Amino acid sequence: MSQETSRDLVRAREDARSDLMSVRHRLSKLLLRQGIVYSGGKAWTSTHDLWLRRQHFDQSALQHAFNAAYDAAIAAMAADSEFTAVVDRLGCLRGISTLTGFGLAVEIGDWHRLDGRRIGAYLGMVPTEHSSGASRNLGGITKTGNTHARRLLIEAAWHHRHPYRSSSPTMRARWDKAPAAARRRGDEGNRRLNARWVAFDARNKRSVVANAAIARELASWCWSLAVME
Repeated sequence: MSQETSRDLVRAREDARSDLMSVRHRLSKLLLRQGIVYSGGKAWTSTHDLWLRRQHFDQSALQHAFNAAYDAAIAAMAADSEFTAVVDRLGCLRGISTLTGFGLAVEIGDWHRLDGRRIGAYLGMVPTEHSSGASRNLGGITKTGNTHARRLLIEAAWHHRHPYRSSSPTMRARWDKAPAAARRRGDEGNRRLNARWVAFDARNKRSVVANAAIARELASWCWSLAVME
């Protein structure tokens, strides 16, 4: 690595840490002005993040200000935290923005305790089953497990319904942050999930049912990227 490249890397990390401290400070001060103080242990942990998400305000302007400050804090944390590498790899999949990737990383934590098959059940994304004798009937998804992570994946899955263009500026910007192996894996997943949407639409599958199936497979693609070394 050249001296110039090394210097740019160090400066980028320092800028990220500076941004992180600034947005944390703004968010804390905003809450403090409303008399809201966190007392659940160490701040800026996954527990603290869950507490932040539960904060809501009756005044719409205040809620917008809080949402903006929170999103900025999450983006800054995602750029410089223990989850950064995972977030960057997850970003190779359509629908997984920085905020979504960070949310999944924080909610699931240790991805290695799961596998590509079990993660769907862990998130309550497998269909319910009602069987009697030789009859086997499948119903809606179980909706057990982590509600927030499941909602993030359900929302992300809709993005795969549209035609896939790997050359889109948004996709390229995310890929620039990830290693080559993650980019290849993400491209494979994006093509596969879009092809499944095309097949569902051709069969006139109900969109909400199809999207649930796409989200379940998307969870497996996320897992494969998260555990990638």
